[in-house]
Amino acid sequence: MKILRTTRGNFKGLPKLAEKLQRKKMRTKSPRVLLALGWYDYRLHRGIEKYAQEHGWHLCSDVTREKVIPWGWEGDGILAWLGAGDDLAEFVVHARKPTVDFSFRRPQLKFPRILVDHASCARVVAEHFLTRGLKNFIFYSDRDNWAFEENGSAFVRALSDAGHPCNWLRWHRSPAHDTGRFQWKQKRDWLASELKRAPKPLGVYAATDDHALEVLETCERMEISVPDKVSLIGMNNSLLAVEAMHTPISSVEPNLELVGYRGAETLNQLMNGKKIAADPVRVLPLGLIARKSSDLVAINHAGVARSLRFMWDHCHESIGVNDLAKAASMSVRSFHHAFVENVGRPPGHELQRIRIERAKKILTDSSDKMDAIAELCGYRSTNSFWVAFKQATGMSPKQYQRESTTPHT
Repeated sequence: MKILRTTRGNFKGLPKLAEKLQRKKMRTKSPRVLLALGWYDYRLHRGIEKYAQEHGWHLCSDVTREKVIPWGWEGDGILAWLGAGDDLAEFVVHARKPTVDFSFRRPQLKFPRILVDHASCARVVAEHFLTRGLKNFIFYSDRDNWAFEENGSAFVRALSDAGHPCNWLRWHRSPAHDTGRFQWKQKRDWLASELKRAPKPLGVYAATDDHALEVLETCERMEISVPDKVSLIGMNNSLLAVEAMHTPISSVEPNLELVGYRGAETLNQLMNGKKIAADPVRVLPLGLIARKSSDLVAINHAGVARSLRFMWDHCHESIGVNDLAKAASMSVRSFHHAFVENVGRPPGHELQRIRIERAKKILTDSSDKMDAIAELCGYRSTNSFWVAFKQATGMSPKQYQRESTTPHT
Protein backbone atom coordinates (compact mmCIF):
# COMPACT_ATOMS: atom_id res chain seq x y z
CA MET A 1 0.00 0.00 0.00
CA LYS A 2 1.32 3.39 -0.97
CA ILE A 3 0.91 6.02 1.76
CA LEU A 4 0.75 9.65 0.64
CA ARG A 5 2.46 11.99 3.04
CA THR A 6 1.77 15.70 2.67
CA THR A 7 3.06 18.75 4.39
CA ARG A 8 1.42 22.17 4.62
CA GLY A 9 1.57 23.74 1.17
CA ASN A 10 2.49 20.45 -0.53
CA PHE A 11 -0.51 18.83 -2.24
CA LYS A 12 1.24 16.41 -4.65
CA GLY A 13 -0.39 12.98 -4.81
CA LEU A 14 -3.78 14.13 -3.49
CA PRO A 15 -6.79 13.55 -5.70
CA LYS A 16 -8.10 16.74 -7.27
CA LEU A 17 -11.21 17.03 -5.04
CA ALA A 18 -9.22 16.37 -1.88
CA GLU A 19 -6.65 18.94 -2.98
CA LYS A 20 -9.36 21.57 -3.43
CA LEU A 21 -10.86 20.79 -0.03
CA GLN A 22 -7.46 21.02 1.64
CA ARG A 23 -6.72 24.39 0.06
CA LYS A 24 -10.16 25.67 1.07
CA LYS A 25 -9.59 24.49 4.62
CA MET A 26 -6.29 26.37 4.75
CA ARG A 27 -7.89 29.55 3.44
CA THR A 28 -10.73 29.39 5.96
CA LYS A 29 -8.66 28.55 9.04
CA SER A 30 -10.03 30.52 11.98
CA PRO A 31 -7.67 33.31 13.05
CA ARG A 32 -6.58 32.88 16.68
CA VAL A 33 -6.89 36.19 18.51
CA LEU A 34 -5.76 36.74 22.10
CA LEU A 35 -7.55 39.17 24.42
CA ALA A 36 -4.79 40.66 26.56
CA LEU A 37 -6.93 43.17 28.43
CA GLY A 38 -5.60 44.77 31.58
CA TRP A 39 -9.02 46.37 32.19
CA TYR A 40 -12.42 44.73 31.84
CA ASP A 41 -15.77 46.00 30.60
CA TYR A 42 -18.43 43.66 29.26
CA ARG A 43 -19.42 46.16 26.54
CA LEU A 44 -15.92 46.12 25.05
CA HIS A 45 -16.02 42.30 25.05
CA ARG A 46 -19.45 42.35 23.41
CA GLY A 47 -18.16 44.45 20.50
CA ILE A 48 -15.15 42.16 20.02
CA GLU A 49 -17.37 39.08 20.24
CA LYS A 50 -19.74 40.44 17.62
CA TYR A 51 -16.92 40.99 15.12
CA ALA A 52 -15.39 37.59 15.94
CA GLN A 53 -18.68 35.83 15.24
CA GLU A 54 -19.10 37.63 11.93
CA HIS A 55 -15.59 36.69 10.76
CA GLY A 56 -15.10 33.22 12.22
CA TRP A 57 -12.40 34.09 14.74
CA HIS A 58 -11.22 31.84 17.54
CA LEU A 59 -10.92 34.07 20.63
CA CYS A 60 -8.29 32.87 23.10
CA SER A 61 -8.82 33.20 26.84
CA ASP A 62 -8.74 36.67 28.24
CA VAL A 63 -5.63 36.92 30.44
CA THR A 64 -7.45 39.28 32.83
CA ARG A 65 -9.47 36.37 34.25
CA GLU A 66 -6.66 34.72 36.16
CA LYS A 67 -3.98 37.40 35.74
CA VAL A 68 -1.84 34.69 34.11
CA ILE A 69 0.19 35.79 31.09
CA PRO A 70 0.51 33.05 28.45
CA TRP A 71 4.21 33.38 27.63
CA GLY A 72 4.92 31.41 24.46
CA TRP A 73 1.37 31.80 23.10
CA GLU A 74 1.11 31.25 19.36
CA GLY A 75 -1.63 32.86 17.34
CA ASP A 76 -2.44 35.47 14.73
CA GLY A 77 -3.17 38.72 16.57
CA ILE A 78 -3.70 40.46 19.90
CA LEU A 79 -6.35 42.86 21.16
CA ALA A 80 -4.81 44.60 24.17
CA TRP A 81 -5.76 47.06 26.88
CA LEU A 82 -2.33 47.84 28.27
CA GLY A 83 -3.09 49.22 31.71
CA ALA A 84 -0.90 49.49 34.77
CA GLY A 85 0.87 46.12 34.54
CA ASP A 86 4.29 46.37 32.87
CA ASP A 87 4.49 42.57 32.61
CA LEU A 88 1.45 42.45 30.30
CA ALA A 89 2.90 45.20 28.10
CA GLU A 90 6.22 43.34 27.98
CA PHE A 91 4.46 40.16 26.89
CA VAL A 92 2.54 41.91 24.09
CA VAL A 93 5.67 43.64 22.76
CA HIS A 94 7.70 40.40 22.77
CA ALA A 95 4.90 38.42 21.11
CA ARG A 96 5.56 40.35 17.87
CA LYS A 97 2.04 39.78 16.60
CA PRO A 98 -0.31 42.25 14.90
CA THR A 99 -1.71 44.20 17.87
CA VAL A 100 -4.37 46.84 18.52
CA ASP A 101 -4.35 48.69 21.85
CA PHE A 102 -7.46 50.20 23.49
CA SER A 103 -5.35 52.25 25.92
CA PHE A 104 -3.07 55.28 25.53
CA ARG A 105 -1.08 54.64 28.71
CA ARG A 106 2.06 53.85 26.71
CA PRO A 107 2.15 56.20 23.72
CA GLN A 108 5.75 55.18 22.99
CA LEU A 109 4.47 51.79 21.79
CA LYS A 110 3.53 52.35 18.16
CA PHE A 111 0.44 50.13 18.06
CA PRO A 112 -2.71 51.20 16.22
CA ARG A 113 -5.20 52.41 18.82
CA ILE A 114 -8.99 52.64 19.04
CA LEU A 115 -9.93 54.96 21.91
CA VAL A 116 -12.92 56.61 23.53
CA ASP A 117 -13.24 60.24 22.44
CA HIS A 118 -12.81 61.71 25.92
CA ALA A 119 -12.78 65.29 24.63
CA SER A 120 -16.29 64.79 23.21
CA CYS A 121 -17.42 63.22 26.50
CA ALA A 122 -16.20 66.27 28.41
CA ARG A 123 -17.87 68.71 26.01
CA VAL A 124 -21.22 66.92 26.41
CA VAL A 125 -20.99 67.35 30.19
CA ALA A 126 -19.89 70.99 29.95
CA GLU A 127 -22.84 71.75 27.63
CA HIS A 128 -25.24 70.09 30.05
CA PHE A 129 -24.02 72.18 32.97
CA LEU A 130 -23.80 75.46 31.03
CA THR A 131 -27.29 75.09 29.56
CA ARG A 132 -28.64 74.84 33.09
CA GLY A 133 -27.01 78.09 34.11
CA LEU A 134 -24.21 76.74 36.32
CA LYS A 135 -21.15 78.94 36.81
CA ASN A 136 -19.11 76.99 39.40
CA PHE A 137 -17.38 73.75 38.41
CA ILE A 138 -15.19 70.92 39.68
CA PHE A 139 -13.52 67.99 37.95
CA TYR A 140 -12.58 65.21 40.38
CA SER A 141 -9.96 62.47 39.90
CA ASP A 142 -7.82 60.52 42.35
CA ARG A 143 -4.80 59.16 40.42
CA ASP A 144 -2.64 59.65 37.35
CA ASN A 145 -4.48 58.08 34.43
CA TRP A 146 -4.34 58.99 30.75
CA ALA A 147 -8.15 58.87 30.36
CA PHE A 148 -8.72 61.03 33.45
CA GLU A 149 -6.19 63.56 32.16
CA GLU A 150 -7.83 63.72 28.73
CA ASN A 151 -11.29 64.11 30.23
CA GLY A 152 -10.28 66.70 32.82
CA SER A 153 -8.23 68.79 30.40
CA ALA A 154 -11.05 68.86 27.84
CA PHE A 155 -13.63 69.74 30.52
CA VAL A 156 -11.50 72.63 31.82
CA ARG A 157 -10.91 73.82 28.26
CA ALA A 158 -14.60 73.72 27.29
CA LEU A 159 -15.55 75.76 30.36
CA SER A 160 -12.71 78.21 29.80
CA ASP A 161 -13.93 78.77 26.23
CA ALA A 162 -17.32 79.65 27.74
CA GLY A 163 -15.70 82.10 30.17
CA HIS A 164 -15.77 79.97 33.34
CA PRO A 165 -12.95 78.61 35.53
CA CYS A 166 -12.92 75.03 36.78
CA ASN A 167 -11.30 73.68 39.94
CA TRP A 168 -9.63 70.32 39.26
CA LEU A 169 -9.54 68.28 42.48
CA ARG A 170 -6.65 65.79 42.29
CA TRP A 171 -6.54 63.64 45.42
CA HIS A 172 -3.16 62.13 44.45
CA ARG A 173 -1.60 65.61 44.34
CA SER A 174 -3.20 66.86 47.53
CA PRO A 175 -1.07 67.55 50.65
CA ALA A 176 -3.54 65.28 52.47
CA HIS A 177 -2.86 62.34 50.15
CA ASP A 178 -1.96 59.12 51.93
CA THR A 179 -1.64 55.47 50.88
CA GLY A 180 -1.88 53.97 54.36
CA ARG A 181 -4.64 51.86 55.85
CA PHE A 182 -6.75 54.93 56.62
CA GLN A 183 -6.55 56.41 53.13
CA TRP A 184 -10.26 55.73 52.42
CA LYS A 185 -11.38 57.89 55.36
CA GLN A 186 -8.73 60.54 54.74
CA LYS A 187 -9.77 60.91 51.12
CA ARG A 188 -13.44 61.27 52.08
CA ASP A 189 -12.60 63.90 54.71
CA TRP A 190 -10.50 65.83 52.19
CA LEU A 191 -13.26 65.61 49.58
CA ALA A 192 -15.85 66.77 52.12
CA SER A 193 -13.73 69.81 52.98
CA GLU A 194 -13.29 70.73 49.29
CA LEU A 195 -16.98 70.33 48.47
CA LYS A 196 -18.06 72.29 51.53
CA ARG A 197 -15.94 75.32 50.62
CA ALA A 198 -16.84 75.30 46.91
CA PRO A 199 -19.35 77.99 45.83
CA LYS A 200 -22.88 76.75 45.10
CA PRO A 201 -24.72 75.81 43.00
CA LEU A 202 -21.91 73.59 41.75
CA GLY A 203 -21.43 71.32 38.74
CA VAL A 204 -19.18 68.30 39.44
CA TYR A 205 -17.85 66.05 36.69
CA ALA A 206 -16.24 62.91 38.13
CA ALA A 207 -13.59 60.89 36.28
CA THR A 208 -15.62 57.66 36.66
CA ASP A 209 -18.96 56.60 38.08
CA ASP A 210 -17.14 55.29 41.16
CA HIS A 211 -15.70 58.76 41.67
CA ALA A 212 -19.20 60.20 41.26
CA LEU A 213 -20.50 57.79 43.90
CA GLU A 214 -17.81 59.04 46.30
CA VAL A 215 -18.99 62.60 45.68
CA LEU A 216 -22.65 61.67 46.19
CA GLU A 217 -22.00 59.79 49.44
CA THR A 218 -19.80 62.62 50.72
CA CYS A 219 -22.50 65.20 49.91
CA GLU A 220 -25.10 63.10 51.70
CA ARG A 221 -22.87 62.89 54.78
CA MET A 222 -22.34 66.67 54.71
CA GLU A 223 -26.07 67.30 54.05
CA ILE A 224 -25.28 69.01 50.75
CA SER A 225 -28.29 68.42 48.55
CA VAL A 226 -27.82 66.68 45.19
CA PRO A 227 -28.96 68.02 42.74
CA ASP A 228 -30.24 71.21 44.42
CA LYS A 229 -26.78 72.40 45.48
CA VAL A 230 -24.47 70.03 43.57
CA SER A 231 -25.24 68.81 40.06
CA LEU A 232 -23.28 65.59 39.57
CA ILE A 233 -22.23 63.59 36.48
CA GLY A 234 -20.00 60.52 36.23
CA MET A 235 -18.28 58.75 33.36
CA ASN A 236 -18.77 55.25 31.80
CA ASN A 237 -22.42 54.56 32.79
CA SER A 238 -21.22 51.49 34.68
CA LEU A 239 -22.96 51.54 38.09
CA LEU A 240 -25.09 48.51 38.90
CA ALA A 241 -28.78 49.01 39.77
CA VAL A 242 -28.34 52.76 39.34
CA GLU A 243 -32.07 53.41 38.95
CA ALA A 244 -32.69 51.84 42.37
CA MET A 245 -30.56 54.53 44.06
CA HIS A 246 -32.25 57.31 46.00
CA THR A 247 -30.41 59.75 43.74
CA PRO A 248 -29.55 57.98 40.45
CA ILE A 249 -26.28 59.31 39.04
CA SER A 250 -26.13 60.83 35.55
CA SER A 251 -23.30 59.48 33.41
CA VAL A 252 -21.69 59.60 29.98
CA GLU A 253 -22.20 56.45 27.91
CA PRO A 254 -18.86 56.02 26.05
CA ASN A 255 -19.92 53.51 23.35
CA LEU A 256 -17.43 50.81 24.39
CA GLU A 257 -19.17 48.18 22.27
CA LEU A 258 -18.26 50.13 19.15
CA VAL A 259 -14.72 50.64 20.49
CA GLY A 260 -14.37 46.85 20.77
CA TYR A 261 -15.88 46.23 17.32
CA ARG A 262 -13.66 48.83 15.61
CA GLY A 263 -10.61 47.46 17.41
CA ALA A 264 -11.33 43.96 16.11
CA GLU A 265 -11.98 45.35 12.63
CA THR A 266 -8.62 47.14 12.67
CA LEU A 267 -6.83 44.02 13.89
CA ASN A 268 -8.34 42.03 11.03
CA GLN A 269 -6.90 44.56 8.58
CA LEU A 270 -3.48 44.26 10.24
CA MET A 271 -3.55 40.46 10.10
CA ASN A 272 -4.34 40.71 6.39
CA GLY A 273 -1.24 42.83 5.78
CA LYS A 274 -2.82 46.28 5.62
CA LYS A 275 -0.82 49.17 7.04
CA ILE A 276 -2.70 51.22 9.63
CA ALA A 277 -1.98 54.86 10.47
CA ALA A 278 -0.34 55.40 13.85
CA ASP A 279 -2.74 58.18 14.92
CA PRO A 280 -5.37 56.90 17.40
CA VAL A 281 -8.91 56.52 16.11
CA ARG A 282 -11.46 58.13 18.44
CA VAL A 283 -14.98 56.75 18.90
CA LEU A 284 -17.73 59.24 19.73
CA PRO A 285 -19.72 58.67 22.95
CA LEU A 286 -23.36 57.65 22.76
CA GLY A 287 -24.17 60.69 24.88
CA LEU A 288 -25.17 61.70 28.38
CA ILE A 289 -27.63 59.54 30.31
CA ALA A 290 -29.30 62.25 32.38
CA ARG A 291 -30.71 61.17 35.74
CA LYS A 292 -31.75 62.85 38.99
CA SER A 293 -28.21 63.75 40.14
CA SER A 294 -27.87 66.45 37.44
CA ASP A 295 -31.50 67.59 37.27
CA LEU A 296 -30.76 71.17 38.35
CA VAL A 297 -31.67 74.41 36.65
CA ALA A 298 -29.51 77.13 38.18
CA ILE A 299 -31.19 79.93 36.23
CA ASN A 300 -32.24 82.80 38.47
CA HIS A 301 -34.78 84.04 35.91
CA ALA A 302 -38.01 82.08 36.52
CA GLY A 303 -39.38 82.65 33.00
CA VAL A 304 -36.19 81.45 31.29
CA ALA A 305 -36.05 78.41 33.60
CA ARG A 306 -39.65 77.52 32.66
CA SER A 307 -38.86 77.92 28.96
CA LEU A 308 -35.87 75.58 29.26
CA ARG A 309 -37.93 72.84 30.87
CA PHE A 310 -40.63 73.36 28.23
CA MET A 311 -37.91 73.04 25.56
CA TRP A 312 -36.62 69.73 27.00
CA ASP A 313 -40.12 68.29 27.29
CA HIS A 314 -41.41 69.40 23.87
CA CYS A 315 -38.35 69.59 21.58
CA HIS A 316 -39.76 66.72 19.51
CA GLU A 317 -42.80 68.81 18.67
CA SER A 318 -43.09 71.59 16.11
CA ILE A 319 -42.42 74.45 18.55
CA GLY A 320 -40.68 77.76 18.02
CA VAL A 321 -39.59 80.88 19.87
CA ASN A 322 -43.20 82.12 20.19
CA ASP A 323 -44.10 78.94 22.11
CA LEU A 324 -41.05 79.33 24.34
CA ALA A 325 -41.91 82.95 25.10
CA LYS A 326 -45.47 81.87 25.96
CA ALA A 327 -44.11 79.22 28.34
CA ALA A 328 -42.01 81.94 29.98
CA SER A 329 -45.09 84.26 30.20
CA MET A 330 -43.13 86.99 28.40
CA SER A 331 -43.18 88.94 25.18
CA VAL A 332 -40.96 87.52 22.45
CA ARG A 333 -38.60 90.49 22.54
CA SER A 334 -38.20 90.49 26.35
CA PHE A 335 -37.86 86.72 26.40
CA HIS A 336 -35.13 86.71 23.75
CA HIS A 337 -33.11 89.30 25.67
CA ALA A 338 -33.52 87.49 29.02
CA PHE A 339 -32.65 84.11 27.51
CA VAL A 340 -29.41 85.34 25.92
CA GLU A 341 -28.45 87.10 29.16
CA ASN A 342 -29.02 83.98 31.31
CA VAL A 343 -28.09 81.11 28.97
CA GLY A 344 -25.51 82.76 26.73
CA ARG A 345 -27.13 81.94 23.37
CA PRO A 346 -30.41 82.74 21.59
CA PRO A 347 -33.38 80.45 22.38
CA GLY A 348 -33.59 79.23 18.78
CA HIS A 349 -29.96 78.09 18.91
CA GLU A 350 -30.56 76.24 22.17
CA LEU A 351 -33.65 74.52 20.78
CA GLN A 352 -31.60 73.44 17.77
CA ARG A 353 -28.82 72.08 20.00
CA ILE A 354 -31.27 70.05 22.09
CA ARG A 355 -32.89 68.60 18.97
CA ILE A 356 -29.51 67.60 17.54
CA GLU A 357 -28.56 65.86 20.81
CA ARG A 358 -31.89 64.01 20.70
CA ALA A 359 -31.21 63.04 17.09
CA LYS A 360 -27.78 61.63 18.00
CA LYS A 361 -29.34 59.31 20.59
CA ILE A 362 -32.06 58.15 18.21
CA LEU A 363 -29.58 57.56 15.39
CA THR A 364 -27.47 55.27 17.58
CA ASP A 365 -30.46 53.33 18.97
CA SER A 366 -32.78 53.09 15.98
CA SER A 367 -32.83 51.87 12.41
CA ASP A 368 -35.85 54.02 11.51
CA LYS A 369 -35.90 55.91 8.23
CA MET A 370 -34.55 59.46 8.20
CA ASP A 371 -37.96 61.05 7.67
CA ALA A 372 -39.27 59.31 10.81
CA ILE A 373 -36.21 60.38 12.84
CA ALA A 374 -36.56 63.97 11.58
CA GLU A 375 -40.17 64.02 12.78
CA LEU A 376 -39.21 62.56 16.17
CA CYS A 377 -36.78 65.46 16.62
CA GLY A 378 -39.23 68.23 15.74
CA TYR A 379 -38.16 68.89 12.14
CA ARG A 380 -40.81 69.47 9.51
CA SER A 381 -38.83 67.88 6.69
CA THR A 382 -35.96 65.44 6.20
CA ASN A 383 -34.04 68.11 4.29
CA SER A 384 -34.19 70.68 7.12
CA PHE A 385 -33.09 67.94 9.55
CA TRP A 386 -30.18 66.94 7.28
CA VAL A 387 -28.99 70.54 6.88
CA ALA A 388 -29.22 71.29 10.63
CA PHE A 389 -27.44 68.07 11.61
CA LYS A 390 -24.66 68.56 9.06
CA GLN A 391 -24.14 72.15 10.20
CA ALA A 392 -23.96 71.14 13.87
CA THR A 393 -21.80 68.03 13.61
CA GLY A 394 -19.96 68.21 10.29
CA MET A 395 -21.51 64.85 9.34
CA SER A 396 -24.71 63.80 7.68
CA PRO A 397 -27.17 61.84 9.88
CA LYS A 398 -26.38 58.66 7.92
CA GLN A 399 -22.63 59.12 8.35
CA TYR A 400 -23.05 59.76 12.09
CA GLN A 401 -25.17 56.62 12.38
CA ARG A 402 -22.54 54.53 10.60
CA GLU A 403 -19.70 55.83 12.76
CA SER A 404 -21.49 55.52 16.11
CA THR A 405 -23.10 52.08 15.84
CA THR A 406 -21.82 48.56 15.34
CA PRO A 407 -22.92 47.08 12.01
CA HIS A 408 -25.96 44.80 12.07
CA THR A 409 -25.33 41.20 11.21
